Amino acid sequence: MSKIEFGKSLARVETGIPGLVVFDLPVHGDSRGWFKENWQREKMTEMGLPDFGPIQNNISFNDAVGTTRGIHAEPWDKWVSVATGRIFGAWVDLREGPTFGAVFTAEIDPSKAIFVPRGVGNSYQTLEADTAYSYLVNDHWSPEASYSFLNLADETTAIAWPIPLSEVEVSAKDLRHPRLADVTPIPARKALVVGASGQLGRALRGELGTSARIEWTTRAEFDLGAPDVDSARRWRDYDTIVNAGAYTAVDLAETADGRKDAWMANAAGPAALARIATEYGITLVHVSSDYVFDGTSERAYREDAPVCPLGVYGQSKAAGDLAVSTSPRHYIVRTSWVIGEGKNFVRTMVSLAERGISPSVVDDQRGRLTFASEIARAISHLLATRAPYGTYNVTGGGAPRTWAEIAADIFALTDADRSRVTGVSTADYFSKARGPVAPRPLNSVLDLTKIEATGFVPRDAGEQLREYLGS
Repeated sequence: MSKIEFGKSLARVETGIPGLVVFDLPVHGDSRGWFKENWQREKMTEMGLPDFGPIQNNISFNDAVGTTRGIHAEPWDKWVSVATGRIFGAWVDLREGPTFGAVFTAEIDPSKAIFVPRGVGNSYQTLEADTAYSYLVNDHWSPEASYSFLNLADETTAIAWPIPLSEVEVSAKDLRHPRLADVTPIPARKALVVGASGQLGRALRGELGTSARIEWTTRAEFDLGAPDVDSARRWRDYDTIVNAGAYTAVDLAETADGRKDAWMANAAGPAALARIATEYGITLVHVSSDYVFDGTSERAYREDAPVCPLGVYGQSKAAGDLAVSTSPRHYIVRTSWVIGEGKNFVRTMVSLAERGISPSVVDDQRGRLTFASEIARAISHLLATRAPYGTYNVTGGGAPRTWAEIAADIFALTDADRSRVTGVSTADYFSKARGPVAPRPLNSVLDLTKIEATGFVPRDAGEQLREYLGS
């Protein structure tokens, strides 16, 4: 019978397999027995353990020395410990990637625990009678999940079992598992892009490429308002959701039907994604708008400025932001004056210039153009660098401009006379409008300090405009 080591400090020990981490646990004992905190969320996450959200606790009791189980890799995370007794544990990385087949072994008694990430094969052999093996998992067993198995006697991994497999109790099923060369690796968790047909969705395709782990869906294919949205996918197989869809018809949002559609797409939909992301530990990326502000500030808006939307579109976007912010792993990317594929302000001005039309353009709204490709690049940067979760302003760089100044630049860049553009106030521009008009923020300038601090360098909007027109 082993003697438990009392008085150790809580500490983590790396294993060489990414994400597989051993923890030394403080065990307090006296003549009556012992006590330990087997799982303590706050302390352990502070030491870098993922906040993996366990939902089930399982215990395997083993009568005899030498009982041997595994090697099983499941599509969920485990927190493994021993309540009483002692085991020899062997863990093999069965995930897709460069560490496939890597092995780690260790003895585990009640003073140790190990975090086993999704896709790492888990097995053990009891070294004492009456051993109780305990593990927390963050998903329920499902026949639809992807599992992988490895033979305990695999020659490639060559696990040095303390008690030869020929002398121990092993199930017939475990003996039939494949060798490493025939194992199906556990694939990486997927990313889901919602709103893939929109201008940002198309820009994200250009930025993220055609990886098999990225799933693209449109609003027509994936209804966020459906009652079964929570079970529409096996969400534990996803690590990221990018919400690239939105209702952006700001004037139509002031109508009865538009108001309903705006609140569904911009508020209720993101709230559903936030609920899913929270439950399954998914990183949620959501795109916000300068319209959540009233535009009365005399300085550029920082991420922590209080929201104060003027119209229905801004109100629905602000509600969506608040819902997304409740999810622990979220990035809210706030942007303005977006230009992408399809109909947009730049194309309209080019058309007017080519047709000899001299437009009146608003000259009391200030901001920066943001090309959809720049938003896609920023999203990719935040995810790749694992920047701290939260809200980030993302626009083109350079000096703020008015719509009239940008229109004049477009005319000049298309060899038209920039003086043909006449400035007009927002109030005068919309004074003769026949339908509903949404109020616009006059100041849409967003402070870029926070995103720049992550190492992202916004490209100059004027330079991008020249490239856009050149292409």
